Amino acid sequence: MLLREEIDKYLHYCKFQKELDEKTVRAYKTDLGQFMTLLGGKELDKENLNSYLVYLHRVYKQKTVKRKIASVKALFHYLEEEEVLEINPFRKVKTKFKEEIALPKIIPRDIIEQLLDHLYKKRTVKEYSEWQKKIILRDTAIVETLFSTGLRISELCHLQNRYVDLKNGVLCIQGKGGKERYLQIGNSDVLSILNVYKKCFEKEIREHGYFFVNRYGDPFSEQSARRMIHKYAEEIHADINITPHMFRHSFATYLMEEDVNIRYIQKMLGHSSITTTQIYTYVTTQKEKEILQTKHPRNKMDIG
Repeated sequence: MLLREEIDKYLHYCKFQKELDEKTVRAYKTDLGQFMTLLGGKELDKENLNSYLVYLHRVYKQKTVKRKIASVKALFHYLEEEEVLEINPFRKVKTKFKEEIALPKIIPRDIIEQLLDHLYKKRTVKEYSEWQKKIILRDTAIVETLFSTGLRISELCHLQNRYVDLKNGVLCIQGKGGKERYLQIGNSDVLSILNVYKKCFEKEIREHGYFFVNRYGDPFSEQSARRMIHKYAEEIHADINITPHMFRHSFATYLMEEDVNIRYIQKMLGHSSITTTQIYTYVTTQKEKEILQTKHPRNKMDIG
C-alpha cells in the first residue's frame, strides 16, 4: 500500500463526497502528512503507532493531540471500509486519555460595553472624513453582529446578502459541512445599525454579493476582522487580547448565565453535538464558584 496515494484519495473523498469545508480538509491534510512523515515508511504496527502517539503527547496540547489522532483514525477507518486494509491497525492501540478542559475565553461585559460605546462615539467625531466614518460604521456593524448572533468569524465573512433579511431580522447561515441554520437578531439597535450599514454600502454589496465588505468592495476577510478588533481594543486600553471568536464564546456564556436552555444555544451556535455546547456550563459553574467565594455573607462572618 502506497500511503501517500491513499491519503490523496481520502482527501479527495472528504472534499467531494463528504463535502467537508476547506478548513477541515486542510487540517486533515496537515495531520496526515505529518503522520506519514513521522512514520517514515515503517510498518503500520502497534509499536510504531504507539511511538507516534508518544511523540504527539510530548509535543502538543491534549486538544491538538485528540484532533490529530482523530484524523489518522478516520483515514484508517476509510481504508478498512474500502478494503485497502484488512484490519485497522488502530484497533490494537489504546488512544483514550484524560483530556484537559480548556475553558473558552470570554470578553467581560464591561469591556464589550466599552468597545461598543467607543465605536458609536467615533461615528460622531466631526474631524473624521466621510470615508473614515463609513469604515467605522462597517466595523460597528460587524462587532454588533458578532456579539448579537454568536457567528463564527468565517460565517460572518462569507455571509451573502441574499441570506440577510433585515426586514424580519433573520440571517440564514451556511455553517460547517454545508449545514444551514437561521439566526434571529433580537435587538433593535443592532438591526438599526445593520440597516444604516447596508444603505451606506449598497453599491459594494450589490457588486460582490457579500454582506460585509472591505474598503475596496471585496468580501471582508477574517484577518482584517482580527486586526480591526485588535485596533479598537487597544484604543479603549482593554487589558485582554480580544479575538473575533471570543464574541462567540461570550454570546453563549452570557445566555447560559441567563438560564437559556442549552438546546437553544446549541441550535444558535450550529453545534451538531450537545457535548460541544456543554463546555459553556463549566464557565458558568466557575462564575458561580467565584460569586459564592466573594459575595456570600458567610465569608464576612468572624466566627470563633
